[in-house]
Amino acid sequence: MATFSTSTIDKGSDMIQDFLCSTCEDNKLDSMADVYCESCVKFYCGKCINMHRELFTKHAPFGRGDMKNWPVAKKVEDFLLKCDVHKEESLKMYCDEHSELCCTNCAFLNHR
Repeated sequence: MATFSTSTIDKGSDMIQDFLCSTCEDNKLDSMADVYCESCVKFYCGKCINMHRELFTKHAPFGRGDMKNWPVAKKVEDFLLKCDVHKEESLKMYCDEHSELCCTNCAFLNHR
């Protein structure tokens, strides 16, 4: 599955790569994905999607205009599920009183 590429802004470029082409990534290339195929659960760049369309004519991939149908990248999901206070901890609990997600450390210390 394609991974979430880190921003290249810190390297001096203003280009931001978000999803990488699964096929190109397997070949150690960094090509930005233009399409997501839900049937294959893979991302494809403009070049690789042509072969995919020839091989899998019944698949209906989603382009960048339909990114609402793309999955959340694993790194983004992991980032969103980490505790702001205890960076190494995952959010595992919900505090009804504070209406807040928290890790087990925060739950023990602040949400009794």
